[in-house]
Formats: sequence, structure tokens, C-alpha cells
Amino acid sequence: MPAAYYTGSGQLEFRPCEPRRPGPLDVRIEVAYGGVCGSDLSIYRGLRDERMLLPEIIGHEMSGTIAEVGADAEGWKPGDRVVVMPFDTCGDCRACQQGHFHICYNLNFFGVESAGAFQDSWTVPAHTLHSIPDGISLELAALVEPVAVAVHAVRASGLRDGDFAVVLGGGPIGLLTALVAHDRGGRVLLSEVDPFRVDVARGMGLEALDPTADDLQEAVLTASAGSGADIVFEVSGSQAAATIMSELLCTRGLMLVVAIFSEPAKIDLKRCFMRELRLQAVRCYNHEDFREAIDLIASGRYPFERMITARVPIEQLPGAFQQMESGAPVMKTLLTIGGSGP
Repeated sequence: MPAAYYTGSGQLEFRPCEPRRPGPLDVRIEVAYGGVCGSDLSIYRGLRDERMLLPEIIGHEMSGTIAEVGADAEGWKPGDRVVVMPFDTCGDCRACQQGHFHICYNLNFFGVESAGAFQDSWTVPAHTLHSIPDGISLELAALVEPVAVAVHAVRASGLRDGDFAVVLGGGPIGLLTALVAHDRGGRVLLSEVDPFRVDVARGMGLEALDPTADDLQEAVLTASAGSGADIVFEVSGSQAAATIMSELLCTRGLMLVVAIFSEPAKIDLKRCFMRELRLQAVRCYNHEDFREAIDLIASGRYPFERMITARVPIEQLPGAFQQMESGAPVMKTLLTIGGSGP
């Protein structure tokens, strides 16, 4: 089975990768599925080249089964089904010393700074692993990483039961953020311009609208008795969303930026001043977020399987990227890397 090597903007090579024997504290995983996400697309388009030593195997959303365990990697054995929290840290910088390992100044994010998941045999540090319960298939387990992104975002927002939250952007991370906020007791409205994604969101029990067809600001004011939302999650990465998010908030409301903006965005700071609005961004996740993501999927409260709209061989990754850019009706594409185990 070939690995997916990024070799430069718009270029991928598919060729075998020699399995790497695990060190004492490592494990080697037979990867079953890899999830294709917007970050992978940004790599493919050359937007992360300054962080990479090419060629490099990309990918970070995955599920798989342990094949080999290092001598000192306690608590793991061959056959264990796992997902990987895909980064390692220096342990010495100020962020690490404060316990904020996910924003380590020297973060090694797998699939960017080092080899990623789009290979059939992946060796990683054992401390990055999380076990998958029997009730979760390996297909659904490949969604744990993006669910953890959403869990981290909602946790950082401080959302409380009954808070009114607006989510701008209904792609996979936006949809998952809305689901997690709903699960935490929030009243949630998702805004998305793609009709297919609006339908997916509604099919998963969320209130969603298309702001090109309905007045988003009016809907927010109506739902909040004129005061505005408590929290706006910006998950679209668009200037239009950055412009409107301050208009949707109540006094001292929170703008929480989850999306990665490719260019600096304009924000209405006068509006922020008038209402004492707050702005925060979030990045990645931690082990607690992964555990909560696994528990949420295992709970069966939401039909996460509806998010998986395509399953394709790894060699079809360029086509998956083209579909994402074309606006085709795709939510989450899984690469079938090492087989479709239980």
C-alpha cells in the first residue's frame, strides 16, 4: 500500500514507505482509515511549506491497530485499536511549562513537521495514543481527531447550559462544534451557505440556515429577544464571517476563532469597544479533549456516520481535494489505507 507524499504545491507522490521499527517508547500502527481535512488541502496548496521538509507524508486524522510495541511502551499490545493525538512537544518552552502543550512553541505536528498518517505502517510515540472502545468502528474512530477540535473549542468558550451560540461555517469542524455545543446544553444556530451542508446539519438535529437566503442577523436577534448571541464560533475562515461576527454578539459576548485564516482579516473593533466584546482563538486539543471526543462518539447520541460521505483508496486523494475545492456534496472523505477492519 503506498504512502501519500507531499512534494510541493499541488503535487503528491504515491509510493511505498519502509516501516520504521518502534523505539523503546514507540508503537507501530497499521493504519486503517485516514480522514481528509481542510488542513491537508492547505498543505497540498503549498500554504504550510515553511514548516515542512519535503517530501513528507501528510495526514493526521486516522484510526488503526497496533502492530508492534516498543520495549518500554507500557499499557499497549499488538491488536489494540487506537487513534493518535498527532503532535509531540518540546516540554521546555514557556507554553509547555504552563501546561499548554498543544501550543508548544516548538510543536511537532504529525503530517507537517514530521511523517503523518497517510501510510499503512505508522510509528509514533506511545504517549500520543488513545484506545478505541469496542462499540466504535474504525471508520467512526477516524472522526475522533476532528471531534476533539470541536470539544476543545467549546471548552475554551466557557459555554454554559442555556447559552445561545452561533456557529459560522458548516464544514466538518463547524458542524462538530455545533454538535458539541448542543450536547453541552447550548442553544445553537449554525450558518452555512452550502445547501448540502445545511441539510446534513439539520439531519443531525441542528438548527441551521443559509445566510444568503435568510437574514442571519435578524434570526439571531429574534432568537435572543434582541440582545444577541453569547458566543460566536467562527469556523469558516471567510472575511464575510469575520466582518459579521461582532454584529451578532450580546454585550461582552465572545468571538471564538476556530478557523485558520490564510490572510489577515478585518474585524470591527469599534463594535468590540462599544459592547466590550472578547476575542479568542483556539488551536488543536489535549488528551482530555480526545477522551471526551471518544466518549461522545461512543454515546450514540448523534449519527456521526452521516458525516462520512465518501470512502476512497489513498491514491484518489488528489480527487478528494478537487471535490473539496469544487463545492461538491462532500462532508468527510475517508481514505481506505490498510483495510476495513472492525
